[in-house]
Amino acid sequence: MEQTRDGTQRTWWLPRAVVRLLDAAEHTETQWVQAARTRQAGAAATEPPSYPRQARDAGGRQTTSPEDPTASLRPYNAELEGQLYSVLSRKPGTSRRVAGWACAVCRTAPATVLDHCHEHGYVRAPLCQSCNTLERPDHLYSNDIRVANRYTRLFHTDTGDWLRHWHRCPGCRARTTLPLPHPAAWTAHIACRSLRPTHRAPRGRKPCGVLRVSWTGSHQAPRSCLLTVAVDFCPSGDHRVLARVPYREAAERFRIWLAETAPAVAAAAGPDRLDGLPAQLRPVIVDTSGEGLALF
Repeated sequence: MEQTRDGTQRTWWLPRAVVRLLDAAEHTETQWVQAARTRQAGAAATEPPSYPRQARDAGGRQTTSPEDPTASLRPYNAELEGQLYSVLSRKPGTSRRVAGWACAVCRTAPATVLDHCHEHGYVRAPLCQSCNTLERPDHLYSNDIRVANRYTRLFHTDTGDWLRHWHRCPGCRARTTLPLPHPAAWTAHIACRSLRPTHRAPRGRKPCGVLRVSWTGSHQAPRSCLLTVAVDFCPSGDHRVLARVPYREAAERFRIWLAETAPAVAAAAGPDRLDGLPAQLRPVIVDTSGEGLALF
């Protein structure tokens, strides 16, 4: 209950119930999509393999037929490094240029969007739609993020690829950090892992509830920025607070983990590489032209 200015009482159970309902619907949809993909993969496995036909161009060089569209894609080699998304997204022909690259993360699918850092405004790299969707945090609100299964891949199985991609932004690389939602999620998922309660399960113990991390303040004022890690849907108490971590402490923990997990990425970062950063960054302008360049 909350006392409003006019003296009435207001309850907060309805918004939370709506959030849970939407979360449940999303979970059901995810399971349906995974089942559909499994059926498609099973059907594809029964079909005989097809091989791209080879042809020769006027110079006698071997080329691949249009049946294999990924064969003509070129790898991304930092051609857009240091460029601002707000400037590049306005240039004519940018979307056609992006479509000529292979995704800079998976390196197999055609790129469809330009991923960029929303805090510093720099282009990171062209990505396919699948990798671009994976890069987004789970249920990111203005200062609140739910840390679900997506971060298992981002911070465990494919950590090296994603850390390298995120640090393509000169601002993040110079400061050896990530945009605020990512180190917040990392703090909850990695640094506070031992604090998460567990419950008995048929096969040992199971982590409790769903992690959620919120923050007050901003990365632009690190002294006052505070991360709060909690557990939603915990049987022993909804929104059970596990830890409150100052931003500076979280950033320092992340730097130590980065050096241990991806030493090559950490070696390429650091405060001695601030010379190329502009004094005032331009605001990120979201492209709504339908050319697939906008992200969040």
